[in-house]
Amino acid sequence: MTARPVLAATDGSPQSLAAVRWAAQEAVRRGAALRLVHVWPQPVGVYLEQLQAEGAALLADVQQQVVAEHPELEVDTVLLGASPVPGLVDAAADGQLLVLGSRGLGGFTGLLMGSVSLTVAGRSPIPVVVLRPGGQDVDGTPTSAKGDVVVGVGAGDAAEEVLEFAFSRAAERGARVIAVYGWDVPAVWAGPGAIATPFDSGLLRSAAEQHLAEALDPWRQKYPQVPVEARAEVGGAAKALVDASGDADIVVIGRRIRRHAAGGHLGAVAHAALHHAQAPVAVVPHA
Repeated sequence: MTARPVLAATDGSPQSLAAVRWAAQEAVRRGAALRLVHVWPQPVGVYLEQLQAEGAALLADVQQQVVAEHPELEVDTVLLGASPVPGLVDAAADGQLLVLGSRGLGGFTGLLMGSVSLTVAGRSPIPVVVLRPGGQDVDGTPTSAKGDVVVGVGAGDAAEEVLEFAFSRAAERGARVIAVYGWDVPAVWAGPGAIATPFDSGLLRSAAEQHLAEALDPWRQKYPQVPVEARAEVGGAAKALVDASGDADIVVIGRRIRRHAAGGHLGAVAHAALHHAQAPVAVVPHA
């Protein structure tokens, strides 16, 4: 098998096992191998060999479960002694997709998720899929039966990597693409004694719909077998994505690659989708 593998990070938790099962299904669809990754911190002292042994045993057990469910799937394992974020980001360089589970931080279920998942999604060189807590059953069965692929289209030039990811996933699943573009009516302000001219909301909506249509046209032509629904929604991009996620199999958003000392990070729309979307969220890096 020559294609780069699909990677799944696991620590043995129910959330990570759901991510493994989701990743296994995705690897089968792509005709790729699955690589299970377990990262453990390197301590000083007597616990080193114990953690190595426990990590290896964990990977062997999860690998056995996956092979039992998907005997046709090639599955290998990687045990890394490193901090979780740099370890997973380094491992991602050898794969085509990284799948992570996530946990709420307690007290605000559905509003907070693990910092490791967020940071890796903001730095990974390849697309990262994050399964939200409660967005998928522990046995890996998607909670949505419709299989829509929801993709966010930004106000600037449409990122080819993001739309390619969304349309190719829809083609693999026999699903439709729901492309959403969120826009807001600009606030009107005028000084004392001045008369503010209100914006024409109808004109703004028409411009939003035209922008979305132009962004999607090349992909409709490249993937004529994929049904497409375009939604230009007032209320902002984050709200439009979250609202559309209820019937989705996956939500696809972009992340601009930033090359500076602080490293990559996620914008407000990505944060909102990762915290509130009702389906797994794919974060796709693009130039």
